Amino acid sequence: MKNRILVVEDDTAISELICMNLTVAGYEVKAVFDGDEAEKAVRTQGDFDLALLDIMLPGKDGFELMELMQKKKIPVIYLTAKGDVGSKIRGLRSGAEDYIVKPFEVLELLVRVEKVLERTGRQISRINVADVEINLTEHVVLKNGEEISLKPLEYDLLVLLAKNKNVAFSREQLLSDVWGSDYLGETRTVDVHIGQLRKKLGFSEVIKTIPKIGYRLED
Repeated sequence: MKNRILVVEDDTAISELICMNLTVAGYEVKAVFDGDEAEKAVRTQGDFDLALLDIMLPGKDGFELMELMQKKKIPVIYLTAKGDVGSKIRGLRSGAEDYIVKPFEVLELLVRVEKVLERTGRQISRINVADVEINLTEHVVLKNGEEISLKPLEYDLLVLLAKNKNVAFSREQLLSDVWGSDYLGETRTVDVHIGQLRKKLGFSEVIKTIPKIGYRLED
């Protein structure tokens, strides 16, 4: 089971970029390109866990769509070129969970999507990778139904990679996100923990080494 995300963006290139990255990160995506099409999708396929909503759209604009999103209890992240303070305040006051101004970093978008899903209680509580299941609620990892004992940092590292399937992380990014920005140790500790995950989970072909960059989990 995957979280379903509605992407409402009239720029085809931006829509394709967003949808591609959400898909490889493990989400189910529905793309529409104007406000009227978005309204129809919500009314007929309203079981979306989140909407990424542009403001300047053909047909109904993003602000006009917010009432329907709230009625259907669909959390909204505005993703727009309107970076003025007035638009930000209007968007957030209208009920949006977040407001991201274009251009944006894809990794930041994925993190914000994850945080909104967590905050609104909509994040799927299980992630499956090959023959491994990660139960995010119970912090349990099962391989073919048998529990695998992981150290806390090993678990956190696995979850980060699994939530961002097919996304390449540098060692520095992994250190910052898992160990914390104030960690003063060497990047080699990442290699050691990756080695342990590969050994314990049989992930030698699942967690890939990306030369001169770091690591990526492929599913």
